[in-house]
Amino acid sequence: MGWPFLGETFKLYTQNPNSFFSNRQKRYGEIFKTHILGCPCVMISEPEAARVVLVSQAHLFKATYPPSKEKLIGPQAVFFQQGSYHSMLKKLVHNSFLPSKIKDSVSQVERILLNFLPTWTNKNINTLQEMKKYAFQVAAMSAFGETMEVMEMEEISKLYRCLEKGYNSYPLLVPGTSYWKAIKARKVLNESIGRLIKRRKGSGRIGGGLLGELLEAKLSDSQVSDNLIGVIFAAHDTTATALTWLLKYLHDNPNLLEAVTKEHEGIKSKRGEENNRGLCWDDTRQMALSNRVIQETLRSASILSFTFREAVKDVEIQGYHIPKGWKVLPLFRSIHHSPDFFPQPHKFDPSRFQVPPRPNTYMPFGNGIHSCPGNELAKLELIVLLHHLTISYRWQVVGNNGDGIEYGPFPVPKHGLPVKITRRSNVFT
Repeated sequence: MGWPFLGETFKLYTQNPNSFFSNRQKRYGEIFKTHILGCPCVMISEPEAARVVLVSQAHLFKATYPPSKEKLIGPQAVFFQQGSYHSMLKKLVHNSFLPSKIKDSVSQVERILLNFLPTWTNKNINTLQEMKKYAFQVAAMSAFGETMEVMEMEEISKLYRCLEKGYNSYPLLVPGTSYWKAIKARKVLNESIGRLIKRRKGSGRIGGGLLGELLEAKLSDSQVSDNLIGVIFAAHDTTATALTWLLKYLHDNPNLLEAVTKEHEGIKSKRGEENNRGLCWDDTRQMALSNRVIQETLRSASILSFTFREAVKDVEIQGYHIPKGWKVLPLFRSIHHSPDFFPQPHKFDPSRFQVPPRPNTYMPFGNGIHSCPGNELAKLELIVLLHHLTISYRWQVVGNNGDGIEYGPFPVPKHGLPVKITRRSNVFT
């Protein structure tokens, strides 16, 4: 259980998560206990046991986060709810990310990306930071459903960056710490979104996006604000990390990069006389190799190492007693990196997804009633980036930053993967 109060939090946040989990699995088995973020926890890396927690006996394990994180997102956000209120919120959020809505978002996502590409060309960029900007604008578009003023967008983006730093730091509420700054930023963010809500209501036009769905349901301002803040937070940070890993894996596998490029050139050539039109939903459905690359990126990177649940009463799983109130963490990363389910798990091999993975062994977006409703939008962001970047550009890692991983707590390439992006006409290989 680690040190008193501190538990093993620092080890989790500073070690390679593969090592952190695998070392304990070898010593204690696929179900073991620890203490992180002030909470006693049970870690589960056995797929069927994970399914019990997330799906078949989900009513015995409420979705929860450590209080420090819940305070930053907002207690009325969909992530922390159970029962009828959760079902109502999940339906509203899901409505904003239905395939019919995502289909209509292709051109908007593409436009956002095309605005970024000139700012990256012939420059050294920090991939992670630039992908956060791209993913944030897409998340904001989905949340608010209309173009925001530049100054307003910049203000909210800045507050989110502060919130993110505090969310991923040790929750020490002392002036000057990242967590303390994040609590202050959360208050200002709530006020900014409150003004947006008031303006939308005052105009008499509910508008689109998740905000429109929440207002139409006549939720309170605090309920609307918590859910907007939570969904944008969930949508942009993890997606940006996946986008960064996507560039890293393709950079390290030039033959695969060329194969993906040919696929996208084929999609572009099929448009023929419509060559000037942008991507459409049907185009994205014809990218078999690219979709396998994305699947393998999500498996290999395993952005979310685990998810939090809490036992609502004493529960027994596979002979282990879990006391009421203990956190239960299905370990997606451990399952995704198990050689029993994915041979040579450390090898980046999209061909493994030519056949469906075994049930309950591939969960990049979670599983059950609390699985991520925005998974199609996230995959669309990855596809749109792949299409334009592979056809027209190449990227090279700058300096000696091609290897190494940082953890905070999401695993990301060292230094955020600094790269130089050039147009393909300027690349000689």
